[in-house]
Amino acid sequence: MAKGYWIAHATITDPDTYKRYADAAPAVIEQFGGKFMARGGKHQQMEGGGKTRNVVIEFPSYDAAVDCFNSEGYQNARSHRLGAGHVDIVIVEGV
Repeated sequence: MAKGYWIAHATITDPDTYKRYADAAPAVIEQFGGKFMARGGKHQQMEGGGKTRNVVIEFPSYDAAVDCFNSEGYQNARSHRLGAGHVDIVIVEGV
């Protein structure tokens, strides 16, 4: 079974509010087998428009990645970051 990945790009405009999300989300992500592969850190935008923060999370399957995003726990954590920045998240199936 192919793994699933969250690929997120974010620009944080309210760090204090975003911190509440950042404190709550990892525990939920881990419940679904998620493992952070990249979380912030050094990056270079090679093409296109970018954001200041980039995150890649690996899940044991595509379904686990989707189920995590849709879970009550993650949606509760997500509610803490709404309005705290501009975030794009895509879920992709691994090869």
